[in-house]
Amino acid sequence: MKFVLFWVLLNLPLALAFDPDYTNGITPPYLAYLKSYYLPCTGVLVHPLWVITAASCNLPSLHVILGVTNPSNLTEQNVQVVGYEKKIHHPYFSITSIENNLMLIKLNKYVELNDYVSLAGLPNGSAPEDTACTVSTWAYNLCDIYKDPDSLQNVNISVISVTRCRDGYKTHDIKKSMLCLGIVPGRRQPCKEVAAAPAVCNGILQGILTFADGCVLRADVGIYTKIFSYMPWIENTIQNN
Repeated sequence: MKFVLFWVLLNLPLALAFDPDYTNGITPPYLAYLKSYYLPCTGVLVHPLWVITAASCNLPSLHVILGVTNPSNLTEQNVQVVGYEKKIHHPYFSITSIENNLMLIKLNKYVELNDYVSLAGLPNGSAPEDTACTVSTWAYNLCDIYKDPDSLQNVNISVISVTRCRDGYKTHDIKKSMLCLGIVPGRRQPCKEVAAAPAVCNGILQGILTFADGCVLRADVGIYTKIFSYMPWIENTIQNN
């Protein structure tokens, strides 16, 4: 436990030194920028033909952009832009709940896997408490939130217990199909982030952000859809479509 705390504190300056103008983040090769005429979201490439994200990201006129660090830079190299064939949200998702907040996007063509675009693994088990994970998403320049976000950032945080998570979110029902990551429950640091940030632990996608009252890039505790709980649905959906 002491090692985990030291690891978190070692990475905390990155989270607390959050700079919306920072543009030199390293894009994890599985990360997808889901661009639309409305709001963008973050997704994760889990198959050359499939991206996973939150069901609340059912966006109009969607384009999936892979290998991108700065979405506002139209000249960036090594970027793949792909359309989609269909979007399939979890059958029990409701916009009035943070539960079952998961969606699969089938692309309209296979992506090219390379050094800049590759797959995240899917779990064969749930990430236990204190597992070290990387949460990635884009942030906006608060002086101009109407442009595409220009700051890709990663923060290293750990899985926390359901008990600690419930202490931070007393008005939410934290279910077994959810995962909580962060440092201090209830530490509300506002910022403007792209929704549906993924939590990837040792190369395995363990969570998709479904709710956060604060800023996950500053290590505030967020509630994530636990991917392992939905593996039968994910596998069946990919196989049957």
